[in-house]
Amino acid sequence: MQWVVYILECGDNSLYTGITNNLSARLAAHQAGTGAKYTRGRGPFHLVFQEHVTDRSAATRRENEIKALDVWAKRRLIADQ
Repeated sequence: MQWVVYILECGDNSLYTGITNNLSARLAAHQAGTGAKYTRGRGPFHLVFQEHVTDRSAATRRENEIKALDVWAKRRLIADQ
């Protein structure tokens, strides 16, 4: 099973980082307002970054690394993709 670390740009220009093993279903959940609590009411969303990893453990580690970055470092990561 392949996992994805992703970043969404919310309608308020904030960034949300998450992980999933089914990206299309997770994006649909965010759009429907049933995704993460943070994203509720912050749509529309744009997928601006995705990185495939081998397992959930690696996805969680990478998610935490990205979440620890400041917003400018996240924007650079997105631009460099």
